[in-house]
Amino acid sequence: MSTARTTELRTDCSVGTDGRITFRLRLPPAARPRLVLVLRPKKGRPEEASHTLDLEPRGEHGHVRAVLEPRPVLAEGRWDAYLLRGPDAGRERLRPGLRDLRLLVDGGTREVTSPVAVRVPYATKDGFLALRTWRRTAHAEAGPLDIRDGAMTVRAHLHGAELSEGAVVRLRLRGGRGTERVYRPHPAGGGDFSFTVGYRELAEEAAGSQVWDAFLQPAADAPPIRIGRLLDDVADRKGVHVYPRVTVGGAAVRPYYTVDNDLAVEVTAAG
Repeated sequence: MSTARTTELRTDCSVGTDGRITFRLRLPPAARPRLVLVLRPKKGRPEEASHTLDLEPRGEHGHVRAVLEPRPVLAEGRWDAYLLRGPDAGRERLRPGLRDLRLLVDGGTREVTSPVAVRVPYATKDGFLALRTWRRTAHAEAGPLDIRDGAMTVRAHLHGAELSEGAVVRLRLRGGRGTERVYRPHPAGGGDFSFTVGYRELAEEAAGSQVWDAFLQPAADAPPIRIGRLLDDVADRKGVHVYPRVTVGGAAVRPYYTVDNDLAVEVTAAG
């Protein structure tokens, strides 16, 4: 468990066109100050990864700056930001200041090569600065979801791989020991594709509450990759993009984004 203190210093950050993230704060004179990013461990596990950046003087009045370059690619997860005022100082949690994420807003319109690496600065629920990161060999970026007539049509774009004639979309029942539904994607050129999921098929065998996770298998011999929405400025999409429940065959069906911003479909049987 971390014994870090909390500092009220506000840290501004901005994202550049190449993915470089610049951190800025105003700091009283300190010997070799550093900014430390720590990968948040799973509950009950020790810390396993960190990344340290030197804070260099920038202008007058105690302003310092650290730059997180696009490489090396950080592991997928949530990285908490800390300040080290000196070699023997303890860690202090940093508060977020201004976050300039304008260049991330239309990230889904730009082509991303493999590995697909995404980093989004955000404020945690308890008010601290952190980075949400994703690192995937390939990624299918979901776009608009069209829900009508008891079906969901998803438009998406494939990054880091190519869509072949043997491509399929798989909805896998979470905890279902291999149970899945298979759909054909409709290519639209340039890596764009769409697919439609009829709700009735998912509702027919619903018992209690079920969750179906969405994957794209871009070729017959390729491993499935998650379909989600990662390439913009939203670190936690689950409570932002909320879709309606549709009642079909005695069950309520709704798509949603998971805590990892991956696309899933929840089916809840009546009663």
